[in-house]
Amino acid sequence: MCGIVGVVTKPQERAALSLYDSLLMIQHRGQDAAGIATCDGSRLYLEKDNGLVRDVFNQSQMSHLLGNMGVGHCRYPTAGSSNCTEAQPFYVNSPYGLVLAHNGNLTNTKELTEELFTNDLRHLNTNSDSEVLLNIFAHELTVRGRLRLSEEDVFAAITKVHERCHGAYAAVGMILGYGVVAFRDPKGIRPLIIGKRQDPGGFTSYMAASESVALTANGYTVMRDVEPGECVIFDLAGNFYSRQCAENPKLYPCLFEYVYLARPDSIIDGVSVYKSRLRMGEYLAAKILREWQDIHFDVVIPIPDTSRTSALPIAYAMGLKYREGFIKNRYIGRTFIMPGQEERRSNIRKKLSPIPLEFKDKTVLLVDDSIVRGNTSQQIVQMARDAGAKKVYVASAAPPVRYPNVYGIDMPASYELIAHGRNATQVAKEIGADGVIYQDLKDLEESVRQGNESLIDVCEGSCFNGDYITGNVDANYLREIEISRNDSAKNQFQLPLPMVK
Repeated sequence: MCGIVGVVTKPQERAALSLYDSLLMIQHRGQDAAGIATCDGSRLYLEKDNGLVRDVFNQSQMSHLLGNMGVGHCRYPTAGSSNCTEAQPFYVNSPYGLVLAHNGNLTNTKELTEELFTNDLRHLNTNSDSEVLLNIFAHELTVRGRLRLSEEDVFAAITKVHERCHGAYAAVGMILGYGVVAFRDPKGIRPLIIGKRQDPGGFTSYMAASESVALTANGYTVMRDVEPGECVIFDLAGNFYSRQCAENPKLYPCLFEYVYLARPDSIIDGVSVYKSRLRMGEYLAAKILREWQDIHFDVVIPIPDTSRTSALPIAYAMGLKYREGFIKNRYIGRTFIMPGQEERRSNIRKKLSPIPLEFKDKTVLLVDDSIVRGNTSQQIVQMARDAGAKKVYVASAAPPVRYPNVYGIDMPASYELIAHGRNATQVAKEIGADGVIYQDLKDLEESVRQGNESLIDVCEGSCFNGDYITGNVDANYLREIEISRNDSAKNQFQLPLPMVK
């Protein structure tokens, strides 16, 4: 997962300021690197580097980012180096001058890389699939052979992108001197939402971003989500164009967005993330009452921050006290998206500190959003015991994570997932808990579906059930990404590897 944003504002307004503010709002989607590209007339301005948004951009750099349109990106750290050459947005000068920022992961990168070199005669400078996506788009625009670009040319190029590229991709692109393009894969796996702002003088500014909070924080009114397979264009004249560019598109938003990735105050595909997490807590409470009715709990304690919303209805339904038992250090990043197991371990005890009086001599029900690798859960359970807990149980708002995720989340190796090949009792033993209870997949799906009844088949949940909806993921592909993207590979290699956003 990464955070992306694109904007076209009124003339004389600097897009870089809106892009910077937007990236701050979606910083939780990526903490490794950040970048902003803007255009003034036909000239490109680009600043990007490793680090948080606030650290990458200072006053001097911001003053160089001229123009009233641009795109921004914050990168999610995964396999490969933290070399700033992997930071986005990416740029190619032909045709027109193109910039692209991408959230997701292509599942046919290897084949596309070969096609770009042998057939399209294009050179790639990194191992990022985002650069592959950009060059496919650039090639398809080139073959149109137009000196003056029109929306028909853009839609035709994106149609070919959908035909050639498989996997998950939400992208914003900037065509110098023309406008901003936003498009989403035919399954709509990763989120992308658009908004507008009516400016004085009648000009309409447009913005596209990963989450609605980026729009509303900048005074934009949410219009709608970009549909699966759709392409939208905001040109410099303030015109808005949209077209469906894929055959048989169907929405399968990622379940993990609602479980963990997105901010609770975001709306994704018509579903309030906050309310979906409340429903997760309600369904999980009903399961706990059915299956653990003989256990007397003293207190419900969330593992901050994501699980707070689910923990509240659990405590309410069970008639238990809800207490904040852990204090979070705000200056430590999200441990789930740190690039290696050792870094996650070393940071969890810096990130959370227990309040002993909430644990001493109590049977504690800890609520977490999910249990992925188990290293975080293991240390948190031990912290609870060290703080005096008599017994420690763990409830997960998500089902067991047993399979690799190939659509943009850092879960590449099945053997690194603690629930792979284990049942709940075995997982409890591994993390040192007295018991573990998981959300049922059907209840998680229903928690999301209730926010938008049009989600008939609901969501992409391959990490829970091993069902890869793009249909081109086989054992060989899973083996390749396991080798290149597991934690051992991250620690061993310094050169860039294919990365997941």
